Amino acid sequence: MSSYYPRTKDLTRTRKSLTESPPSSPSPTEKNYRHDRVSRFDSIGESATDKSLGRTSSYTRREARLAALNKQEQDSTAKDYKKMYAEALHENAKLKSRLQESKQELAKIRSQLEKVTQRHDTISERSSVLESEKREKQTLEKRVSDMEEELKVLTELKSDNQRLKDENGALIRVISKLSK
Repeated sequence: MSSYYPRTKDLTRTRKSLTESPPSSPSPTEKNYRHDRVSRFDSIGESATDKSLGRTSSYTRREARLAALNKQEQDSTAKDYKKMYAEALHENAKLKSRLQESKQELAKIRSQLEKVTQRHDTISERSSVLESEKREKQTLEKRVSDMEEELKVLTELKSDNQRLKDENGALIRVISKLSK
């Protein structure tokens, strides 16, 4: 039994020092130390009223500590939300500027595409004009070659006609000499 008394005295001293000091978040070693003290305290065999008073005071201290932690967490989450909101706004602004740049680039590319399409159309029109001109040129060349051939035939016919006229004139002369 004598071994129990010094512990209770230490516990009461520790309790007094804890109740006098403001609640703060204890270090992990203090938590373990308190837990060991409470479990030893319960095993000592104090009366039920002492146990309930000890638990109530530790309960209120725990609640106060949790409330302080919750408040700190709420403040930090509120700050985090503010920070996240500011970051989201900043990111939205970046994305909007990128979107505007993309729209400008798209408009630029569309205008370039339209110019190329117009050039292609004019080229295709030119090519169609060139093709029609080529066809026309070919038909004209064919006509020229046909006319040249007709001209050759005509010159041959003229020469044949002249020869026949000459022969006809010679025959007429011969017949007239014979008839005299």
